[in-house]
Amino acid sequence: MIEPADTLSPSIDFRSIGERLRAHRLGAGLRAETVAGQLGVSRAAVYRMEKGEIVKIETLERLARILDTTLASLLGVDTEYYTSPVAYFERMRQLETDATRIMAHFEPISFLLTSDQYGGYLEQMLREAEPQGDEAPIAAVMKLLQERKRAFARRRPPIVSLIGLREIERFVHFGLVGRIDLPPSVRMERSLAARREVERIVGLLQEHPLDMQIGIVDGSMPNATFQVFERPGGAFVAVSPFRFGELPNITAGIAQVTAAPQAVALYTKMVEDLWQRAYKGEHAAEVLTRMLKVV
Repeated sequence: MIEPADTLSPSIDFRSIGERLRAHRLGAGLRAETVAGQLGVSRAAVYRMEKGEIVKIETLERLARILDTTLASLLGVDTEYYTSPVAYFERMRQLETDATRIMAHFEPISFLLTSDQYGGYLEQMLREAEPQGDEAPIAAVMKLLQERKRAFARRRPPIVSLIGLREIERFVHFGLVGRIDLPPSVRMERSLAARREVERIVGLLQEHPLDMQIGIVDGSMPNATFQVFERPGGAFVAVSPFRFGELPNITAGIAQVTAAPQAVALYTKMVEDLWQRAYKGEHAAEVLTRMLKVV
């Protein structure tokens, strides 16, 4: 029997559609009741949709228009695009929830590996980078990042983290700053804070935690940060222009998420190649320690 044109196939992953819907709603800065009002449904109905209770294609088409995205992006067809860092990091939080392994390259260090103090510095850096910017996105991004870090600490999924040596050198040289024209005393304090973060990585390399593999790559690294999430139902690749190191950026760029097999295979192969030539364990710790002595 041919299904009605306005009904979604039962084989579609409704839970994932709901997750993407929530990510786009948060990224648009819309409350559930606002979306509900435009759809002509209750707030509870919107929350149910975000849990995967969606049956009509017409509803998704209307939601796509309200959230300024596309039906293909909500359905997860081909590639999901995110111009909002809030939407993107909510999507990261979702993908990490049941990930069985995460392979990542962030510039310079994955936020998941930073100290508890780093969040406070990052918030200052984001405000310095956009002194006339809207405070709301910064607060929303920081809330999501802290939620991700807490969830990661609880679950401890295996992670392979690739760190570029050149990026770390620059990180320590500039320090945790949102812009360069800060007072010398502030620059010095922020440089010391960056050193403490690198010393933390040295400690992790020396401890050899079973669920954490860190590689220090002395050579060219990809320009964009990326993550590969391996999950029970398949793998995703997320590529982001947003960065949380020195001179951070959460305002310009388009992040992408895809489950396309070719993308997953290519990024996984790149991780494996970079891992093969990376310094690891005690050797990596020695490389970073020597770097700290000369920078």
